[in-house]
Amino acid sequence: MTTPSDSFAATRDRSDELAAEVAAHPDRFRVLTGERPTGRLHLGHYFATIRERVRLQALGVDLWVILADYQVITDRDSLGAVRENVHSAVLDYAAAGIDMTQATIFTHSAVPALNQLMLPFLSLVTEAELHRNPTVKTELAASGRALSGLLLTYPVHQAADILFCKGNLVPVGKDQLPHLELTRVIARRFNERYGHVFPEPQALLTSTPEIPGLDGRKMSKSYGNAISLSMTADETATLIRRTPTDSTRTITFDPESRPGVSALLTTAALCLGSDEQTLADKLGDSGSGALKKLATEAVNDYFAPHRARREELAANPDFASDILRAGNHRANEFAERTLGEVRTAMGTLY
Repeated sequence: MTTPSDSFAATRDRSDELAAEVAAHPDRFRVLTGERPTGRLHLGHYFATIRERVRLQALGVDLWVILADYQVITDRDSLGAVRENVHSAVLDYAAAGIDMTQATIFTHSAVPALNQLMLPFLSLVTEAELHRNPTVKTELAASGRALSGLLLTYPVHQAADILFCKGNLVPVGKDQLPHLELTRVIARRFNERYGHVFPEPQALLTSTPEIPGLDGRKMSKSYGNAISLSMTADETATLIRRTPTDSTRTITFDPESRPGVSALLTTAALCLGSDEQTLADKLGDSGSGALKKLATEAVNDYFAPHRARREELAANPDFASDILRAGNHRANEFAERTLGEVRTAMGTLY
């Protein structure tokens, strides 16, 4: 009998093979990735996903990034400052090294044909499959709200995001594998029922480090524990200085008992290319003041080039709008073409 660990081991082996294929033939792959623009991008986004996008694009992979503005309201009442967040994200992508002349950066709401794929895709999944999806369970628990139709169908919307542009490579962490598997199921069922239109996207497993917020909880703007990529050096210093630690002078890495101290060690380690235990041993009995100084300098030194580049780009008030206009145009061309293929396969061209 196949166990979950056996299944993951097979996925990991396939991912290793896939990584070699990508390195050898990057032109064969198109990546679709992105995020919900619920706030400013922060260190968690940078170390978990943005660096990997830059790496893949540098290899020659076709990079598509969706700013899923419609998905902001899966677990909240309004879109908030979504336009500001979208424009801010574009600046951070460019500052981080994504080549905007090659990447396609676009928004959900600007691509109607993408969203129209939801109807046939919904017919390919059962309610039970949607309820079982860990993404839905996690988001529902975090929201503390009643289950909305949009949240229940969230994985199907994400499948449409990936498949409309024929994305065949998706960088994911282990926890996201069930979502990608549902996308593969939707592609397979559509192709079996109507004829081949979609590739079955493959998972490129990423060794995403656990990146806590400064208080040890999940990094989130709503918790006030996230270092935004758009922060200044002084704002970063102020935020880190206010991080709650404890009165024990000896610095140790113990996320359960010492979340604030441990989170600062993780933050510094990521920026210094080190590990938490090495930094803890180095700091010894120097206390939380020395730890905060180390973390502040590590973050500010690491992100100084990013912030300088971001400020330069932001000086052009049309930069983000121009990038989005071009990306939305290309995304619409692809979506219309794909929707045409879907309608032809389903026999709904009139």
